[in-house]
Amino acid sequence: MNLKIKDLFKGNFVKLSATRPTDVEEMAKWQEDGDYLRRMDTDFSIPQSVDTLREHERARVQGSSSIEFKLRSLEDDRLIGFVALFGIEWNNRAGKLAIGIGEPNNRGKGYGTDALRLILRYAFYELNLNRVGLDVISYNHSAIEAYKKVGFKEEGRMRSAVLRDGQQFDRIMMSILQDEWAEMEKNSTYWR
Repeated sequence: MNLKIKDLFKGNFVKLSATRPTDVEEMAKWQEDGDYLRRMDTDFSIPQSVDTLREHERARVQGSSSIEFKLRSLEDDRLIGFVALFGIEWNNRAGKLAIGIGEPNNRGKGYGTDALRLILRYAFYELNLNRVGLDVISYNHSAIEAYKKVGFKEEGRMRSAVLRDGQQFDRIMMSILQDEWAEMEKNSTYWR
């Protein structure tokens, strides 16, 4: 058998991996970074303990509507973030995406874009999803650019849906479809 994808879990800069026992301690450090928390979620920011994070990990593993990978650098195998498909509706072949790069010094280096390409390849070719959606706060410009770079399109906005520091921000809804991804991948030199 000659498969098109040689390594399902490796990109150019990162790899998708399972959770390791020490990951939760590292992720708990990220919880102390308000900027990280405020980019990740529209809910109020509050650091989570190691025990709480462990409990979330156990709950995610037991669910059949979400899949999460840890992101590790190819260079030195260090934990740099996570990427997840969640809220998967198998009957509709649709799911939502979440991604986070933990340490500020790991942002802006292409890790996130590489991880997005990997998780979309996984979503469309391994899980056979047809649609992957997400929402992002309008002030998260770097994330929006990364999403656009891999083919996400804006579908709409929830106007003034997030209040931060006395200002209102939109939540932007974005998605990509399997045929859009396949067309982009066909025309890309990224995997070659």
